[in-house]
Amino acid sequence: MPEHTYVGAIDQGTTGTRFMVFDHGGQVLANAYETHEQYYPEPGWVEHDPVEIWEATTSVIVRALADAGIDAEQLAAIGVTNQRETTVLWDAASGNPVHRAIVWQDRRTTDRVEALDEAGKTDEIRAKTGLEPDAYFAATKVEWLLENADPMKTERARPADVRERAQEGEVLFGTIDAWLIYNLTGEHVTDVTNASRTMLYNIHELAWDEDLLAEFDVPRAMLPEVRPSSDEATYGTTDPEGFLGASVPVAGALGDQQAALFGQTCFDAGDAKNTYGTGSFFLMNTGEEAIASEHGLLTTIGFQRSGEPVQYALEGAIFITGAAIEWLEDVELIENPGETESIAREADSTDDVYVVPAFTGLGAPHWDGRARGTIVGMTRGTRKEHIVRATLESIAYQTRDVAEAMEADSDIEMTTLRVDGGAVKNNFLCQLQADIVDTVIERPEVDETTALGAAYAAGLAVGYWEDVEGLRDNREIDRRFQPSMAPGEADRLYDRWQDAVVRSLDWAQQEPP
Repeated sequence: MPEHTYVGAIDQGTTGTRFMVFDHGGQVLANAYETHEQYYPEPGWVEHDPVEIWEATTSVIVRALADAGIDAEQLAAIGVTNQRETTVLWDAASGNPVHRAIVWQDRRTTDRVEALDEAGKTDEIRAKTGLEPDAYFAATKVEWLLENADPMKTERARPADVRERAQEGEVLFGTIDAWLIYNLTGEHVTDVTNASRTMLYNIHELAWDEDLLAEFDVPRAMLPEVRPSSDEATYGTTDPEGFLGASVPVAGALGDQQAALFGQTCFDAGDAKNTYGTGSFFLMNTGEEAIASEHGLLTTIGFQRSGEPVQYALEGAIFITGAAIEWLEDVELIENPGETESIAREADSTDDVYVVPAFTGLGAPHWDGRARGTIVGMTRGTRKEHIVRATLESIAYQTRDVAEAMEADSDIEMTTLRVDGGAVKNNFLCQLQADIVDTVIERPEVDETTALGAAYAAGLAVGYWEDVEGLRDNREIDRRFQPSMAPGEADRLYDRWQDAVVRSLDWAQQEPP
């Protein structure tokens, strides 16, 4: 092993792929990013090309290492973090996908989820998986692919063969972490956090659930092996004859939101973080106890280290936050996301305009897959700055929706919320978030905490870091935002938000009038 070693992290997200290299102090030494195409074959459908994602992954790894002058042999380990729930089926022999990946945002299986509820299956699924049955999760996506896979190229598996071959283990299933690990190492592996997002995994027994596999008709032979998030045995190594030219252990994996929890060093029960990406995901560590939510939250696995018990978390999944800023850009209300802060400050208020960005339905705590995006309260005097400000405010209100549910479920009053993701560079949003939730917001120095969490998991597995206490010492705060709005005013604005949400519910009816 070379004298100077580092840890690499692949951060495969909804809109692109990043590779970062960290040193022992958790500082970034290399960083490369590449976007990939978004496919919308029908309204409410979202797909990615898994091959494009893999090619982007190899590209950013090679470019980041080259730009930083780091040799692949200097990597002590690689960790993987990924957009969760996004589902891939591929041919075990050729490695070719049998269809584009179905993305977590995709709503094509909403009817199936509603049928589950009508059949009285909701409580059973929630009890076993900790999840609220929704098209968001992988189970109905796998089911759909097994029935409808449309090969991306003629030489790939024919649709009629997919289920039959899956039963023989010749067609494999995985979330994006498993797809990348397979391409990196040749091993068919996922970690407990990603398994917990499939709606097929029993989070209490830590095993694929036979009843759920039968319900969704998913063959066991196509499922990956489930391993700890930080695995001393490692998932495998890269091929020294492959694109890296070195044998590097792949030793850690977490779904992106759990990776951010780990990267924010939320190792103790009661520690909480919110990541602002395409969506926002608010997680609170609940320790070794899986707390069943009574307020519309998810119970999920936070992380697991080798030889240690699983740490659970409560999660509030908000489907659209950063994507709402992208929408402002799409409709040319802004030229780039960085403008939102200055434009929002041009108005003292939204003038009672509210934006409910339910473009792909509403997640926690509402769970309405048929809700749709809504703007209410507009008058002839409504200007661009009101809509931009209202869009930013919607992010803060949705976070309060989850914060209130989380405090009710956990009986823990939050005094601090650790935040990360691209949107937290916006000081206006961070201050607004502190005001609306009435809590201190902590923004870290290294805001790419998702990649950092994957690096920490991999590095701990191979002994690059000895223990989690050393990781806490790495954490540096860029800025703290203290609540400054009168609580009564925050409550008034938030109550009006609840009125706006009601207008968005159940808009995409099965049979429009």
